[in-house]
Amino acid sequence: MNDASLIQEIAHQHLFNQFWLSLFFIIPMILVARAVVAGTRYSAILIIVIFGLVMGYLLVATGLSEPGLGDLPMLGLIAQSTIVALAASFFVGGQELRRIFSDVKVPPDQTVSYAMEQIFFGTGRTQVIFIARAFFLLLGIAAMARLLSGTVPDTALGRYYPLIAYMGLIIAVILIDHKATIANKRDYLRKGLLEIVGVIVVLLIGYFVATLVGPVIALPQIFFVMLAASGLGAILFRWYHGPTIRCLLFAGIPVVLAANFIIGGSRIGGAFDLPGMNAVLAYGFFGQIFWMFGGIALLMLAGRTGLVRNVGPGMAGALSHAGLTGACTAGDLGDGAARRAPIMINIPFFGHIFVFSVLAMSASRGELLMVPSLIIAFVGIALTAWSLRGMASAEGEDSREVKALMQFSFGWQLTAVFGGLVLLALSQMPVGYAMMATSSSLSHFGLFAAIQEGMAGPEAAGLIAFVFAMPFLVHPLVFFLFGKAMESDGLMPAKAVYTLALIGFFGVLSALFFF
Repeated sequence: MNDASLIQEIAHQHLFNQFWLSLFFIIPMILVARAVVAGTRYSAILIIVIFGLVMGYLLVATGLSEPGLGDLPMLGLIAQSTIVALAASFFVGGQELRRIFSDVKVPPDQTVSYAMEQIFFGTGRTQVIFIARAFFLLLGIAAMARLLSGTVPDTALGRYYPLIAYMGLIIAVILIDHKATIANKRDYLRKGLLEIVGVIVVLLIGYFVATLVGPVIALPQIFFVMLAASGLGAILFRWYHGPTIRCLLFAGIPVVLAANFIIGGSRIGGAFDLPGMNAVLAYGFFGQIFWMFGGIALLMLAGRTGLVRNVGPGMAGALSHAGLTGACTAGDLGDGAARRAPIMINIPFFGHIFVFSVLAMSASRGELLMVPSLIIAFVGIALTAWSLRGMASAEGEDSREVKALMQFSFGWQLTAVFGGLVLLALSQMPVGYAMMATSSSLSHFGLFAAIQEGMAGPEAAGLIAFVFAMPFLVHPLVFFLFGKAMESDGLMPAKAVYTLALIGFFGVLSALFFF
């Protein structure tokens, strides 16, 4: 065997090693996390946080990889497929918004009945298929979208993107649980194929529109993906979901988060040595407590509701919160939260035209645009106050609660994002670091995806997985309290919420002025 053939064989082996390593890193982690919380009302995401960070740290500490896991590019591809998982949620949110505003009653979906016998402790048969299928879908769709948009990276793995797209999509199409009760299997498979094509088209629309308007205003791809996916959902509001949307809703976000936490954990060792990083991490940690529990406290005190069906999706939308969004859409916080979450995570994204435009211009100038940020923050405060008044008078009526939560999600999002950015600017934090701190303090999926795309520059793009992951150490506490609420007829523990809101408030002040 000559040298060229040997090098080619090694390259082929490296591709399949990448594939199997990524598969065995992510899927067992999710299954074990679900097993740990089985029999409780807690979310598996809190376990994924811990396992992912530890695994990433160990990969570097044992010398198997380098910080950032650059030698595991397929894992990085999955970590950067956040936008794929969100596209499915935006589509469902568009459907729900159309049904609410047009007052259309769509009969319940009875086309599929899942096989729920447990293959692994805490995970039913169809759920296992969904987790595996989400892995292949994220790989296949992300690779195919990059091929069609011409954004394949110039790396050793880049030449294999056609094969990765082919493998991911073909395996995803055939990976259907044959023991699930499906009314029309041919129609179900056809819907899955159409949904794959739809997601890819939406991603391409988002990319080309973002490229087209880039010289005028540098809005990231995810903003236009949100508009396209939500609009498509509003048009197809009678569409019963096929296997693609179902599995991305159930497992897309957990798979993306698992990959990101592994990569984030790999940077733990060296990131603390970077100048100014302690302030970013401190604000992310205490901001996570303040904006989450401060918002819940407002809903409880002024909105007169502490029920998980309101608090869960309300805070998921108000913060564009990765963990709560995944927990709600996976059904961990009950059916009411699962139905409302896609609506709430869509509403604040209409405010992202302010978020992304102001931040894009701020990043290019090297400082926050203070006057627009202050105006938007005050608008957010006014909207929040209005929403709390509506929630207090809803008296448990579903449509009035949903309307108030939509207003709260929009108002608190503007308050948290721009109020936080103004505070960080006053503390003299550089705008790129401030964007990372804001994203991590809210577990904000939109900002996270935009920074991944490079909106805040290459340094922030390289660090965001770590910065975003560290405040998730608060999430065991977050999901513990939500779990306690689920065990108490869905009512959040008031004293704990108020105490944590105060701790977060003083922690944010210390992060701003003492780190």
